[in-house]
Order: sequence, then C-alpha cells, then structure tokens
Amino acid sequence: MNSWETKRRLLEAINAHDLHRVLDCYSPDAVLVSPTGTLEGHEQIAWLYEQYFKGFSEFKKTIWLVAPCEDPVVAEWTLTGTHTGPFLLPDGREVEGTGRRIIIRGACMAYVANSKIITQRDYFDQLELYSQLGFGLDDLRHPDLRAGAPDLGHPGT
Repeated sequence: MNSWETKRRLLEAINAHDLHRVLDCYSPDAVLVSPTGTLEGHEQIAWLYEQYFKGFSEFKKTIWLVAPCEDPVVAEWTLTGTHTGPFLLPDGREVEGTGRRIIIRGACMAYVANSKIITQRDYFDQLELYSQLGFGLDDLRHPDLRAGAPDLGHPGT
C-alpha cells in the first residue's frame, strides 16, 4: 500500500467518524502536530479526533489539492460541519454547541512508513474556526488574563 492509499483510508475513516479506523492509519507512536498542539501516540491522537467528532455533526474533510509526491504526502483540504456538541477552547473551557456551520481551509503533510502515518502536520487558522463559532479574540482569553492585562486603549483615542 502506498502513502496516498493510507491517507485515503484516513480520510474515509474521518468522514465516517470511525475512531478505530482513524487510529488504524497511525503508527502506535505517531506524532500529530496541529494548531491544537503536539499529540503523541494513539491516546492523544484519539482525543483530538474525538473533540471534532463530538463537537461537530456532519464533520467532513474534503481534500481538494494534492501535491504530486509520495513522501511526504501533502494536501490542501476543507473541514466542514455544524457545531452541535461540546468543544474545548484553548483556555480549557468547554463551549456547548452554537448551531453554527464551519468551513475551515487547511493543509497537511504526512510521512508514512509500512502503511502507517508516523508523523503528520496539520496547518489551519484557529482564529478562522473560532470566529465562525462566534468568538472574538477577547472571548477566547481567560477572564483572569484579561483582568491583569494592561489597558492599551484603542487607536485614535
């Protein structure tokens, strides 16, 4: 099985929300780096996918451009879904479903060995995601951080 076949299996498993099949595409000691952080091994990688599967009904990844190379596998994609369930924010708060639809553009690069992903890097704009959920930058900051932040005023005031 070549690297692209492994990524196709992963895409099918993600779109089916089948966590067992998702993890079957990764080496047990795989590393996944994303705006969320660095995740190592099946347990941490499963946690990330569970967040998206629980938080977004109709969660779907669509690959729309692939680079003509085998190693690493490089692709651009779009994530879509509706925020209907709990989703963890960067400060540790969990926000209940907003009913908002998301469309997030991103890219990924993966190294595959023995038909398993050993390293994957996902790139997307977290602010794009949080803005589509209805949050501004101030909404994402922890209240304790806001209280201690200096008042820089607004330009022109």
